[in-house]
Amino acid sequence: MMYVKVLMMVIAIWFVPMSYSNGAEAPTGDGAEAPTGDGAEAPGTDAFNNGWYDARATFYGDINGGGTQMGACGYGDLFKQGYGLATAALSPALFNEGYTCGACYQIMCTRDPQWCLPGSIIITATNKCPANYSKTTDIWCNPPQKHFDLSMPMFLKIAKYKAGVVPVRYRRVPCSKKGGVKFETSGNPYFLMILPYNVGGAGDINAMQIKGSKTGWINMSKNWGQHWTTNIVLTGQGLSFRVQTSDGVSKQFMNVAPMNWGFKQTFDGRINF
Repeated sequence: MMYVKVLMMVIAIWFVPMSYSNGAEAPTGDGAEAPTGDGAEAPGTDAFNNGWYDARATFYGDINGGGTQMGACGYGDLFKQGYGLATAALSPALFNEGYTCGACYQIMCTRDPQWCLPGSIIITATNKCPANYSKTTDIWCNPPQKHFDLSMPMFLKIAKYKAGVVPVRYRRVPCSKKGGVKFETSGNPYFLMILPYNVGGAGDINAMQIKGSKTGWINMSKNWGQHWTTNIVLTGQGLSFRVQTSDGVSKQFMNVAPMNWGFKQTFDGRINF
């Protein structure tokens, strides 16, 4: 009988749920922890619930935005395209080979009361801040560092000019754009290149398709920056587009370009994310 009682006690203890003396819940999922502010992007596709992360910021160009136009995303004249001065070049760790082009970030200066100003700014990623492996100091854009090289007017909204470089906190936010997504054509009949810009919502595009008035949907390849290409000849056909942003949202832009479209033209998609 003593053996039976001991055995029953062991079985009862075995089936008692594990508890945590500090009140924490038992871990679920794969056990991965959320980022803790070291600048790492949170996992997953939900770009707008990542919290705040640490980075640094500097500025480039002049007070009028000179030196900030064009850039590695391929947008061109940022004033004509609606981005204006609210832009930044991202370090390679954030630029992600151009897939982050068009993403929007809220940034605030922090932990440096001598140089920081109150408030925050919202910018669009339009350029890349290149790494410089020949330097051993001021290597702000070298991997794995998270860095924003802001236009001068944007930097001066959150920090004093003489600061030069400041610690910041940043987070992804939805892009608020006026009007529809724009589609700019370039290339030649055998190499059609499309630049989508003025993209709202997540802002950055991770997949794109094109459709001629005589074809089905054709997958496009990312060429550089935010330029997408196809080798299918589509001259003489009306053009429609299907665009997917990094948060998984997809929209169709039907009958955007007429049959007589040409190269180096811009067409309005009429709707946005």
